[in-house]
Amino acid sequence: MGTRDAILDAAATVMAEQGLANVTTRQIARTAGFTEAALYKHFTNKADLLVAVMRERSPGFGRLAEVLRGRTGTGDVVDNLTAIAAAAITFYSGGFPMFASMFADPDTLAAHKAEIRRKDVGPHKVNEAIAAYLRTEQQQGRLNPDADVQAAAGLLVGACFQHAFLGHMSAPAHPDPHEAAAAFARTLYTSLAP
Repeated sequence: MGTRDAILDAAATVMAEQGLANVTTRQIARTAGFTEAALYKHFTNKADLLVAVMRERSPGFGRLAEVLRGRTGTGDVVDNLTAIAAAAITFYSGGFPMFASMFADPDTLAAHKAEIRRKDVGPHKVNEAIAAYLRTEQQQGRLNPDADVQAAAGLLVGACFQHAFLGHMSAPAHPDPHEAAAAFARTLYTSLAP
């Protein structure tokens, strides 16, 4: 394993355990077995490192991107939406400890916002990708042509995010993430069906 990968693994572990705001780059580097200088050879700052952790080490991020690729016009739309929702729930559940602590420190939040703008990434990209998927299904006649796909994407993402939040705070209405994903997909499809 290379230095960058070792640092990403250590950062993912330490940030999940202690929260982003409570962790220093020195701690992350030490956990990875490197100096802080080695960390800065691969990452500009802690915000850059967080973006990399979210994209490369989040259990749901890669799956969500994979699910969104190549689904249009294939399979059952409800099954596709269920797979999207399940991946989003996994992503948000895994990332919640990092997200929450980021909001506890205004400087960390500002740095993170600047970094996601610089890299043209961020939470809105999930909504955009899902809306693009829905729009393409609409164009193929598999969804109602008058449906507001941007709103539908927001509803699906919001339900998945809330499920992850409730999973950390209390018992969600659907304890099983796949059951929740399927329920969200079926409910959303009812308003999108042609």
